[in-house]
Amino acid sequence: MPTLALVTAVAATGLDDDLAPLSDACRRAGFDTRCLAWDDATVSWGRFDMVLLRSPWDYTERYAEFLAWCQRIDQVSALLNPLAVIRWNTDKHYLAELAAAGVAVVASTFVEPDSEPLPALQAFLARHDAADFVVKPAISAGSRDTQRYVRSQEFAASNHIARLLEEGRSVMLQPYLASVDSEGETALIYFDGQFSHAIRKGPLLRPEQGATEALFAAEAISPRDPAEDERALADRVLRIAAASLRLNGPLSYARVDLIRDADNQPHLLELELTEPSLFFAHAAGSAEDFATRLAFRFAELSATLARPAPDR
Repeated sequence: MPTLALVTAVAATGLDDDLAPLSDACRRAGFDTRCLAWDDATVSWGRFDMVLLRSPWDYTERYAEFLAWCQRIDQVSALLNPLAVIRWNTDKHYLAELAAAGVAVVASTFVEPDSEPLPALQAFLARHDAADFVVKPAISAGSRDTQRYVRSQEFAASNHIARLLEEGRSVMLQPYLASVDSEGETALIYFDGQFSHAIRKGPLLRPEQGATEALFAAEAISPRDPAEDERALADRVLRIAAASLRLNGPLSYARVDLIRDADNQPHLLELELTEPSLFFAHAAGSAEDFATRLAFRFAELSATLARPAPDR
């Protein structure tokens, strides 16, 4: 029986609604499945055939430690998604790379730790006429340290940027697209490169509301049928990301978060390839489908490892 670890974090214990249905589905698919925290020092990770990242949601505060852990796992097991993908995707600078490749991305400006916060913010505001804007760390999850501001809050926003820069963290600035308040975001979920289901995520960042102090901000989630232009953009994002990363095959899982601009055109907000919620509760059979695909992936991996090396 193949062994599978579903990875969470000590701080996320009891908070990942996906873990129970996925664990049950994986057991039915033939896996000996365990749900374990990445920061549990007592775990012998080498005894697992596959290690699937699910909710290591505190990694942003322990980024170097987390990447070192991922590197160790990559040496003793099949890490999903792969190490190169995790390194690329956990830093939102990847959005600039996708934008340069022609993807419609929500306009993103990065402020680096050696920058002066107020001039950087003023330059950003001069380039964008949005009434509201967002300040977030380039390495972040769950909307932590993320806040929405109006233009008159320039001083407060620059203080937020300064605090993050002083901590050695890069900062991302984005105009706040008003459509999210009425339409929300569309998150499209893929397993093995195939579209599975989509959800609507309601607005998270309210005016005059500070950043969440919890592990992640509370979300209003409901099922959604994506529009054709959303499907087309999400498919294109995944193709371009795969080419950029030089992947040999589809990713085990991916979530593409989209939002519409003032012209009603979909834009990429985030590409989630490391630890996204997959919202199994909003799509009947989706956990079972994912588990079945993981079983096929393990069978292919086993066949590859068993294949004799070619004669030299």
